[in-house]
Amino acid sequence: MRFIYNPCTDASFNLAAEEWLLRNSETDIFMLWRNAASVIVGRNQNSHSEINADYVQQHGIPVVRRLTGGGAVFHDLGNINFTFISLNNHSGLLDFKRFATPITEALNALGVPCEFNGRNDMVVGESKISGNAQHMHRDRLLHHGTLLYSANLDSVCAALKPSPAKYIDKSVKSVRGRVGNIVDFLPQPMPIEEFINYLMRFVAGEDWSGQTALSAEEITAIEALAEERYRSWYWNFGYSPNYAFERSTKTPGGVLDVHMDVRDGIIADIRLFGDYFGVRDVTELEDMLCGCRHERGALEHRLALVHIDAFIQGIGDRMFLDCLF
Repeated sequence: MRFIYNPCTDASFNLAAEEWLLRNSETDIFMLWRNAASVIVGRNQNSHSEINADYVQQHGIPVVRRLTGGGAVFHDLGNINFTFISLNNHSGLLDFKRFATPITEALNALGVPCEFNGRNDMVVGESKISGNAQHMHRDRLLHHGTLLYSANLDSVCAALKPSPAKYIDKSVKSVRGRVGNIVDFLPQPMPIEEFINYLMRFVAGEDWSGQTALSAEEITAIEALAEERYRSWYWNFGYSPNYAFERSTKTPGGVLDVHMDVRDGIIADIRLFGDYFGVRDVTELEDMLCGCRHERGALEHRLALVHIDAFIQGIGDRMFLDCLF
């Protein structure tokens, strides 16, 4: 088995690294890595419906879709991610407990009473400290999980608090529950870097011969995949299941009700109802919006030369865009 510590904190690069290694590695892998502040959504989720769009935009937090299913999670440098890549899994079955066991054993050896619970979580008492997910590629298995070590739990809650009434779809929804940090359960707290080193050596056991880094050739290939997929709007947002969006907003010009159908991330149909006043027929504005990405930057560009007040009196450009998310 190859043991990798990946020091990069770019979520797009790190998720690309997992996919590239899954497809190209010649040996089993255990890897530890961290992301700077980011929201990571499951493969089958509607990205818009999982995030607090205002908070994410205000704090410049990237939203990146991962290869595996499951729910959305918030990452920061207080969260450690671990990855197992196992070759020759001919059964084709997912097995969460197999890969969670060495992690729970490592924590228990430190005096943290951690156990694998339910479908894919690790818990200490009633507090979730890890979520896990898996993906098969032919006979290769990717298992990865989070380890909340000293994460900003306020940010975890704030970034993942959408308004559920806005989005109507059949995508996989995240299940929120009580979470906790590992450092708070340690009998003797240690810096996160020391914990990372401990975890690497514990999992390696007798196989330990030192950790390796990604090679220059691997980094080049991973960076290309990150640019092609994990930094693309289509993968992170357009890949979302089709959905309907509804929002009612009280504006200075009256109530504006937005009803929108989005397919492959593109606005297929939109209706703007309400008791507002306007000089021009609002259907002209609706026609302008159809065919545009349901993404703030794209909508700003589409409406750059449009005077919204002519269609909906008393609402500015920024407020109108807010009503669309």
